[in-house]
Amino acid sequence: MQRRRGDEEGKLMNGVISRPRGTRMAAMLGSAAVMAVVAASFGATPSRGQTGTPAASPAADGTPTGGATITMEPYGTVEGEAVELYTLTNAGGMDVRIMTYGGIVQSIMVPDRDGTMANVALGFATLDEYVADNPYFGCITGRYANRIARGTFTLEDQRYYLAVNNAPNHLHGGEKGFDKYVWAAEEVSSADGVGLKLSRTSPDGEEGYPGTLTVDVTYTLTDANELWIDYHATTDTATVVNLTNHSYFNLAGEGSGAIYDHELQLMASGFTPTDDTAIPTGEIAPVAGTPMDFTQPHPIGERIRDTSFEQIAFGRGYDHNYVLDRPSPDDTSLVLAARVHEPTSGRTMEISTTEPGIQFYSGNFLDGMLVGTSGQMYRQGDGFALETQHYPDSPNRPEFPSTVLQPGQEYTSTTVYAFST
Repeated sequence: MQRRRGDEEGKLMNGVISRPRGTRMAAMLGSAAVMAVVAASFGATPSRGQTGTPAASPAADGTPTGGATITMEPYGTVEGEAVELYTLTNAGGMDVRIMTYGGIVQSIMVPDRDGTMANVALGFATLDEYVADNPYFGCITGRYANRIARGTFTLEDQRYYLAVNNAPNHLHGGEKGFDKYVWAAEEVSSADGVGLKLSRTSPDGEEGYPGTLTVDVTYTLTDANELWIDYHATTDTATVVNLTNHSYFNLAGEGSGAIYDHELQLMASGFTPTDDTAIPTGEIAPVAGTPMDFTQPHPIGERIRDTSFEQIAFGRGYDHNYVLDRPSPDDTSLVLAARVHEPTSGRTMEISTTEPGIQFYSGNFLDGMLVGTSGQMYRQGDGFALETQHYPDSPNRPEFPSTVLQPGQEYTSTTVYAFST
C-alpha cells in the first residue's frame, strides 16, 4: 500500500453567514441532537514573554472587548521572504500562534478542567523544521485539499494534469501547495474577537490548476475560546477549489502520547469508502454496524486495529471522509460536525462547519522520526486530524458535491473549533 500521508497523509458555494456569531454558536452548540439526513450536495523558537498590544475598546460599532491582544514577531525567512509569527490572545488567556508561512497554526493553548494551560496542536519549535519535513501540521491546504485520482481531471472539456505527489495520486495541492507559500498578513478585530487575515494570489497554471485564484483566510479567536476560520476565494477562469486547515490535535497536550482514549463523536451516518490508494469508490456507505460508526461517542483506539474490516486495513487506521448529516441536500448552514473529549484533562473540542464532509485521520503514519514543540517524538497515534472539506476526488466524481468555482462566483467556507471543559 506504500501510502505515507504527505508523503505523510491524506467547497463549493457555501452561503455567507451573517448572523452574530455568539447567538449562532450558542443556539447550535446547545443541542447534542444528531441530524439524520445525509447531505448529498455539496527559523527561531519564539519568546512567550512579548508584550501584547491591546485590541480596541468596546464600542457600539462592534469592536472587541478589552483584554484581547495581537502580537507579531519575526520568525525567520523562506527563500528570502520574511516569515512572521502572530499570537492571538483572548481575554481569558487562551492563545493561538499562526505563522505567515503556510498559514500554519503552530500552537493552541487552552485550559484543562483545573485551569492549567497546554498546547493541544502538534507542531515544531522552529521554522526550519516546517520547511524541511512537515506532514501538513497546522497548515492551509489547497488549491485542493485531499486527493485527486491519478493527478488528473477534466473541466469544461479540458483535461488538466497535476503533480502525482502521493503516488499514484495528487495530494493537498501538489509539490508546492498553499502550505509552502508565505502569505500576506493583516491584523483584524471585531466584536467577535481578534484575528489575522492571510491572503495570496495563486496564478493560472500553478501546480497545473486553471485560473488565477485570489484567496484569503481569516483566523479569529473569540473570548468564548472559539477559533473561527473563514475562507474566501474568487477566480477568473473555471477551476476547482477545496480548502481546509490541517491541524493535528492531542487534547491531553502535544507530546503527551497516544490519542486512543479520546472519545470521538462524528455527526455523520455515512462515509465514502476508498480503494487501497485512498481514492473514494463513489459509494456513500452507512457507518452503522462497522468500526467507522462514531454517531455515538467511542474512544478512537477502541476499534482502530480491527483489520478484518477492509477500510481500516487500507488506512492502517482511520483516514476517511465522513459525510455529514444535514437537514437537506442543498444545506450549507453552520452545523456541529464533531465532538472530541479527553477524559484526563477534561478538555472538549467541538468542530462546526459549512462543509459537507470531514476527514478523520488518526495519525497512522507518524513514525517517531519527527520531534515536536515539547521535545517529544511523535509516534503513531500521537495526534488526530479532523479536516472539514468537500469529498476527495470530487472533480472526477460528478455524483459528489461540486468543487467547481466559476468566474463571478465566490467560494466561502467557515469552520469553528470551540474548546471547553
